[in-house]
Amino acid sequence: MASLTTLEVSSRAKAGKGAARATRRAGLVPAVIYGAKQEPTLISLDPRLIHKEMVRGGWSSRLYELGTEGGTTRALMRDVQLHPVSDAPVHVDFQRLAPGEKVHVTVSIAFTGEESAPGIKRGGVLNVIRHSVDVMVDAEHIPESFTVDLSSLDIHDNVRWDDLKGTEHATPVLQIPNFVVATVAPPTVDAEMEAEAAAKAAAAAEAAAAKPGAKKK
Repeated sequence: MASLTTLEVSSRAKAGKGAARATRRAGLVPAVIYGAKQEPTLISLDPRLIHKEMVRGGWSSRLYELGTEGGTTRALMRDVQLHPVSDAPVHVDFQRLAPGEKVHVTVSIAFTGEESAPGIKRGGVLNVIRHSVDVMVDAEHIPESFTVDLSSLDIHDNVRWDDLKGTEHATPVLQIPNFVVATVAPPTVDAEMEAEAAAKAAAAAEAAAAKPGAKKK
């Protein structure tokens, strides 16, 4: 299960554009917690907290614990609206999580062992097709990331969904059985060198054939 990230929030009494503007004038960002068949909860929080989470990356699948007047709430940060000029956060949507509820999240993939892979040592190129995977997963078992070890891969080998670690409680949204995540492609430099050599050989043959006295076949 992913670790909880605690965010300090404050309750808001009023909804609407005027109340939201007043919250922003106070130096805070208006937000709402919705879902789990409960009434939405209006909150506000420090914009620096939101910026920190966005810089970290992976915020859309990170599990948050929000302290409200009714206690703590576990939630996902579903949407962050940014100012069109300053890119400062102006509103945040949190989805409240209920135990046993399946949620749709995007989980990043962590690749390890690239420097030890035989195919890469021989000049192969790691071609990452998917840096993350959309999955349905129980709210209590949202992984921080999936991992895969590349250390045994040779040229033309690939990594598939079944090779990922940490997928025990997750079901991919993509309806393709055991889809490809990454491959080790042949060296592109070798192909370019072969093409260049072939072009030089052809040019040399043409030059030789154009010389006076060259035998014509």
